[in-house]
Amino acid sequence: MPNGKPDTLHPLLSPIEGAGLAESVTARVRQAIRLGLIAPGQQLPSESALAGRLGVSTVTLREALATLREQGLVETRRGRNGGSFVIGPATSSEAELVERLRSTSVTALRDMGDEQLAVSATSARLAAVRASDSNINQMRRFVDQLKQASGRSEKARAHSRFHIEMSLASQSERLTRAQLRLQGESGELLWVRSSEPRESGEVAAALSGIVHAITDEHADRARAAAELLAEANTRWMIETHLEFFDRSER
Repeated sequence: MPNGKPDTLHPLLSPIEGAGLAESVTARVRQAIRLGLIAPGQQLPSESALAGRLGVSTVTLREALATLREQGLVETRRGRNGGSFVIGPATSSEAELVERLRSTSVTALRDMGDEQLAVSATSARLAAVRASDSNINQMRRFVDQLKQASGRSEKARAHSRFHIEMSLASQSERLTRAQLRLQGESGELLWVRSSEPRESGEVAAALSGIVHAITDEHADRARAAAELLAEANTRWMIETHLEFFDRSER
């Protein structure tokens, strides 16, 4: 924990297994940028350090960084203060998100929602007995960011960061990894523009309820509040999917 700050990237930048390692590294770093875990202007760890954390060779890492440079997400600077730096957010266009939501089946959306419910509810329950003051302050900060957010990307990022912080507060690395993956899959989908847009104030109020329960160390109430929000998110995704699917069939 450099400078006394939680290593937010640790659960994300963990060893990668299986084939297509360069592609997996590219996707992992792109996801971190999309979720706001690595901000524009921030320097990535050194090639040797990052390769070690990901469990890949420096050759594989350099291949992934080359792809990220081509995508306009990272630039590599030479010289004494050189390294790889994030230069842009990896946000999806509205059209891309609509197509993703439209083309994902109701069964797949419900399955994703079931996993989100399990991960978030368990994270909230554990956070109620394990969260530090720093965790709670961070969760409150993301609730405030959601209240003040105006654009889709800002809302999605604040909402996702809240859930990631809640899982970090559970002190479970497995839950945090699962949460990171889920937010990468569905975080932006929850804020697609539809005929019934999400009310960020209502979502922020739900998040505040979770924070209050965690602050009070009331595990059952925290779990129940997280379950209610996960169920509402799943219903919204399915209803919006059906709306876009119906439009495409006309």
